[in-house]
Amino acid sequence: MSFLQQALASSNCTAAAIPFPEVFGASFISTQASLVENFSTFASSQRNFNHPDIEVKNVTYCNVTITHTHLGQNDTLITQVWLPMQPTWNERLQAIGGGGWIAGLFGFTDIGMAAAVAEGYATFTTNGGVPSQLPEDWALLSPGNVNLYLLNDFASVALNDAALVAKSVINSFYGQPPKYSYWSGCSQGGRQGLTFAQRYPDVFDGIAAGAPAINWAELFVGAYHPQQVMNEMQQYAHPCELDALTAAAIKACDANDGLVDGIISDPDSCHFDPQSMVGAPLNCSTPGAPTTISKVAATVADAAWTGAKASDGTLLWYTPGYEANLTSPTSLATTICSSNGTCTSTNAQGVNLLTSWLTLFVEKNPKFNVTAMSRQDYERVFRKSVREYESIISTNSPNLSEFRNAGGKMITYHGLADQIITFRNSRHYYDAVTALDTNVHDFYRLFEAPGLAHCNAGAGGYPFGTFAALVDWVENGKVPDALKATSVTNVTTKLCPYPKKAVFGGSSENVGFDSFTCT
Repeated sequence: MSFLQQALASSNCTAAAIPFPEVFGASFISTQASLVENFSTFASSQRNFNHPDIEVKNVTYCNVTITHTHLGQNDTLITQVWLPMQPTWNERLQAIGGGGWIAGLFGFTDIGMAAAVAEGYATFTTNGGVPSQLPEDWALLSPGNVNLYLLNDFASVALNDAALVAKSVINSFYGQPPKYSYWSGCSQGGRQGLTFAQRYPDVFDGIAAGAPAINWAELFVGAYHPQQVMNEMQQYAHPCELDALTAAAIKACDANDGLVDGIISDPDSCHFDPQSMVGAPLNCSTPGAPTTISKVAATVADAAWTGAKASDGTLLWYTPGYEANLTSPTSLATTICSSNGTCTSTNAQGVNLLTSWLTLFVEKNPKFNVTAMSRQDYERVFRKSVREYESIISTNSPNLSEFRNAGGKMITYHGLADQIITFRNSRHYYDAVTALDTNVHDFYRLFEAPGLAHCNAGAGGYPFGTFAALVDWVENGKVPDALKATSVTNVTTKLCPYPKKAVFGGSSENVGFDSFTCT
């Protein structure tokens, strides 16, 4: 962008200079614009998924917020667009996805947007059309009646609206549309990215979708399975027991990939029976903790590792792998224990994420007692969730032919130690896409990350270069045959595109990217 164009852009940072976009079905309410000067912050890779750490220094941008509604639906959709002036706009758009029950417009998206404008991207996010970050505030019109207008907004409609709004604002502000448009997100943000590939295939040239919360209707009930098993037994495992079982499973399967590093890199070759550890001694420092591993803990670990089961033993859906943390506040088998060793169920962050879906959307009753479900009740809730919401928010259509034909490229990474959304969720979807299109690798690649927890953290490596690899693929045709992943201890390893696996062939004293081959 020339000096004259930049000066023009600066003068255009007013609501009067930015006309309402034209989006079919939308009625626009207001536009706000303000110039933000010399903005600085630190955008950590732990909050700006798909990217490395980015130091944001003295950035000047125009903050545009546009509000619209869909007449007759009583919704309010807010789209926020940040338009950089320094450094010069790179003529590209980078959208930032949400997390959990939040579509956007919260702390994580602020960090991602700041990093985007620092690198010259125009960027946007959206509230998804919902009035709160808590589904309790909007899910039900009344007991028994889901607000389907808002759920549709949250699932897909508001996302496409926001993208069209952002592109219109960019065109008005700079006098030209973006040359390339990208999506970046993880978890909910990953699901949102796949929504565009499936429903709105020509909106983005490239999509970086980490650990996507797809197969939503199945996932959110299936992931509750470890809690369901404890509720049925009315006995709850102590975190110390589950941590010990996880450590034992990792130790048993660690070397399967040729490298002993505290990580399971080949989960398909790992077969560990937690019942074999019943009675094994424990060394826990927590007051009241058990001294040996119980049959209850082994049963819960097995429920977490082998998938959600119906009463006849058939698989309903997948659950986390052996190396996933089962006891953190965001995990699926977490419990709360008193000093006398008595443990009960908990509404910790990860579990509450699931129970909101079960009570508000599936049963449509905020007073529904999830802890009292029998296995038959659980099966019924699972099938009801799929039956009623598969087409609304599951985001699992395997036909990506329109995205492929539009020239789109997509990269997904998923941690094998993801404690919330099992890596098999992404694998299941990728296999379904492959069944329809054996050339899926030409436009969509999935990278499984050993030891990586949900979106980031854990003992394994994090692929901070995912977004850069996507841009290189879209704009330069460089196919991402591998991704670099760096752990918290600065060990660099290689991630291979599924179904290939990284096999170690180097020296354990000098582990690095080139120590692995994709086979």
